[in-house]
Amino acid sequence: MTDQLKNIETLYRTAFREYGAIALWSSRPVPNPTREDALAIARSLRVEGDLAARRLAEQIEKACRAVR
Repeated sequence: MTDQLKNIETLYRTAFREYGAIALWSSRPVPNPTREDALAIARSLRVEGDLAARRLAEQIEKACRAVR
């Protein structure tokens, strides 16, 4: 696994740890998140989360763009 993919996975897990009950209530974490899984979570963070959640969404999106 590349460092970029590890970064995406770390951000993904952070999102669930910090915003699972608040912004990601309709989602369940997957054991091995893909880039697409992370982007879906970023969208939920933007829609359902507060300003800090939106900033985390931006970090996830930036990390995902770097992997293309």
